[in-house]
Amino acid sequence: MSPTRQENRRSTLRRWAPRGAALAVLGLAATGCASNELTRLGMPEPITEQAERVLSLWQGSWLAAFAVGILVWGLFIWTILFHRKRSEQLPPQVRYNMPIEALYTVLPIVIISVLFFFTARDQAYLLDTEEPADVHVEVVAFQWAWQFNYMDDTKENGGEVLFSETGVPNPDGTANRDTQTTLVLPEDAVVHFDLHSPDVIHSFWIPAFGFKMDVVPGRDNAFQANINEGTAGDYVGRCAELCGVDHTRMLFNVEVLPQDEYDAWAAEQEAEASEAEQAEGPGAETDLAEGTGADGTDAEGTGAEATESEENDE
Repeated sequence: MSPTRQENRRSTLRRWAPRGAALAVLGLAATGCASNELTRLGMPEPITEQAERVLSLWQGSWLAAFAVGILVWGLFIWTILFHRKRSEQLPPQVRYNMPIEALYTVLPIVIISVLFFFTARDQAYLLDTEEPADVHVEVVAFQWAWQFNYMDDTKENGGEVLFSETGVPNPDGTANRDTQTTLVLPEDAVVHFDLHSPDVIHSFWIPAFGFKMDVVPGRDNAFQANINEGTAGDYVGRCAELCGVDHTRMLFNVEVLPQDEYDAWAAEQEAEASEAEQAEGPGAETDLAEGTGADGTDAEGTGAEATESEENDE
């Protein structure tokens, strides 16, 4: 290589190095200004330990993607800057380069293996339901609303329903926060969810949980969420599976309360449910007492059973 060509390369590096450093500083400053909103890369603020794990996996995947992108674009830029055509002389022709070929064969395998390991590890954590839960909720998804049965134990262990919260689909086919059911949960607690559907496939999704799970007819799915302390507030939930013409109506509210407020609310709901059961009399048959969800509600227009009866009347 001629001394003139080496000098040209050094001159190019001296020009581009300060510009690259300035861009790096600008990027760091922009990250600091945006607080952690930018570092979450579009994910909502997590309110559970499981959501924090999902966020870490999400960020790690993006870091791997950025690293690969920087490497590839760096090679592109390096080639463009330092291997431009400078004369009509044909460059040396190389048939193969074993070290480079081994690198671009092994490196993708390593990247995929690392991503698979962390994904499998976090999936096992998200689906673990062995920890004793403080609250047990059976989630019943039906066209097109939600019912939350608060139970004294998991459905698998034969838990009984203490009280329920049931949403009513609006006749005009629109979402209405006033009629949407509210899922009330305590902060700093472990909540066990049993998922059940009497009609079609739905998907139970609270974005702040960073996790969603399908609600499949004939199959009882379950998961747990460890709600963090200091997360009291109002959140939203929705169905994330296209489940029919009024899928957009399947919204629900989520309210996280401090433990003492939740205990007071739960005691009040349980007392009201007990009074209603006594008023109906001991001979009244209610599917709700068995925890079958929307099939046992008396609310007009809710549940698969109510829909079928309306069709038979017609």
